[in-house]
Amino acid sequence: MKRLALLLATVSMAQAGTPTPPPAAPAPLPPPGYAPITLFDGKITVDIQEKMRAEIRENNFDFNSDVNGPQDASWLLQRFRLGIGYSMTPWLKLYVQGQDVREIGGSRPNEIGVFAAEGDDTFDVLKAYIQAGDLKKGISATVGRQFLSYGDQRLVGPLEWLNQARTFDAVKLRYASDSWALDLFSSSPVVFRDHKWNQSTLLDDDTQLNEVFSGIYLSSKWIPINTTTDFYVFHKRDDGTGAFGPRLGETSFFTFGTLWKGDPKKLGGWDYETEMAFQTGEVNGRDLTAFAGHWGLGYNFNHAWKPRFGLQYNYATGDQDPADGDIETFQNLYPTNHLFYGYMDTTGWLNLHNPQLNFSFTPTPKLKVMLDYHLYWNASNDDAWRRVNGVTAVRPVNAAARDASSFRGQEFDLTAIYKLNPHVAFQAGYSLYVAGDYLSDTGAADNAHFGYVQVQIDF
Repeated sequence: MKRLALLLATVSMAQAGTPTPPPAAPAPLPPPGYAPITLFDGKITVDIQEKMRAEIRENNFDFNSDVNGPQDASWLLQRFRLGIGYSMTPWLKLYVQGQDVREIGGSRPNEIGVFAAEGDDTFDVLKAYIQAGDLKKGISATVGRQFLSYGDQRLVGPLEWLNQARTFDAVKLRYASDSWALDLFSSSPVVFRDHKWNQSTLLDDDTQLNEVFSGIYLSSKWIPINTTTDFYVFHKRDDGTGAFGPRLGETSFFTFGTLWKGDPKKLGGWDYETEMAFQTGEVNGRDLTAFAGHWGLGYNFNHAWKPRFGLQYNYATGDQDPADGDIETFQNLYPTNHLFYGYMDTTGWLNLHNPQLNFSFTPTPKLKVMLDYHLYWNASNDDAWRRVNGVTAVRPVNAAARDASSFRGQEFDLTAIYKLNPHVAFQAGYSLYVAGDYLSDTGAADNAHFGYVQVQIDF
C-alpha cells in the first residue's frame, strides 16, 4: 500500500513529442512511429519497449593503453518499459510507465554512476502523470513524474541514450495555439537507485540538496523562414551539497536563451540553426557569468539519397581563475549531450571549442548513414575538460594542465540507423578519438575506440 500511495502521489505526464534533433548533429535511434495497443474503445492504452545495446570501449576514460580499467571492456545494456494509459474523459488522462534496466557483463560495478556504469535499477516508476486538457490546443496541465524536453535538448532533454534516461517530478502548465506555445514548469530531477524507490532530490528524505529546476519556454512559428523560433528562461537552485561531494555554497542562477532553425524548403535547400544562452547568478557560492553558443549551416541536395552536408561550431565558456570569487564555467543543466558533441561522450557543452563537419545520406527509405568529424579545444586551461555529465574531469587542473596546449583531439563517428518496420529499429556505430596535445602534455595520450550495436522493439 505504501508503494501504491507513493505511485499515486507522484502521478505525472510525459513531455509531449520529443523534438527531432537538428540535422547537423548525430541522431539517436529514431522513434519507431508505432501506435500503442488500445483496449476498451481506446480508453486504455498499453505500450511496451525492449532495448538492448552491446558496447565495447577502449581508452574512452583514461586514454591509457597501459591500464586496463573497468571502463575498458564490453557489456550489454538492457532496458524494458511497460506503460499503461487511461483516458478518464477526453480532457483528463492518467499514465504510468515502469522501467527495468540492467548492465550485463563487463567489469564495472552494477551501481549507476560508479566508474561510469549505467548499472542496474530493478523495475521502478519512470513516469506517472495526470494530464488535464489538450497539449496541442488551449490550456493544459501536467502534474507528476515526467520527461522534460525543450528545443534541441542541448540544455533540457530526457537523455534517452542513457539506459535509465532522465525524468523529473514536475508541475507543468501549457498554452498552445496554431502559431505559438508557452510552457511554465517547476521540477526536481529524479535520482535512480537500485532496490529503492527512485525519488527526486526535493521529495526524498535527504534534505542536503533539494534541487529545483524551473522555467518558461516559448516556442513559435513567427518567422516564416524558420521551422523553430524559441525563447526561454530557466532557473536552477539547490542547497549546496549533493551526490558529487561537498560544495562551497548555495546555487541559484538563471539561463536566458534562444533557438532558431531555418526551413530548407523555404531556403532553397539550405538550413541553418543557432542557439545562444547567457547565465548569471551564483554557483556553489561563486558569482556566475557564462555564455554558450551553437551555430550551424547545412545544404540538402536534391537527390534520391537525400544527402546533407553541414558545418557547425559549438562554444561554451570556461572558468578563468578558480581562486577568485567568480565562475565563468557554463552550466550545461540537464542536456542530451550524446546528440551533439561526439558519440564517445568525452565532453559536454562547457569550456569548449568544437567545430564539426557532418555528412548524412539515406540510400534506402529504411537506412540512414551519418559521418561526423569533430575537433576539440579547451576554452580555458584554468578550467577542467569535463566529460558528458559536466562533472567528471578528464584531467585535473594543475600546473601541467595550465601550461599545456588547449587542443584536446579529434573524433570520427560513423553511425547507421535501420528501421526494419514500425516496431523494430537497429543502430550501429564506431567512433575513433585521436588524442591531442592537451592529453600528451598532461599524461597518457593513447587513441580511444568505441563500438556498439543496438536494437529497439516497441509495441
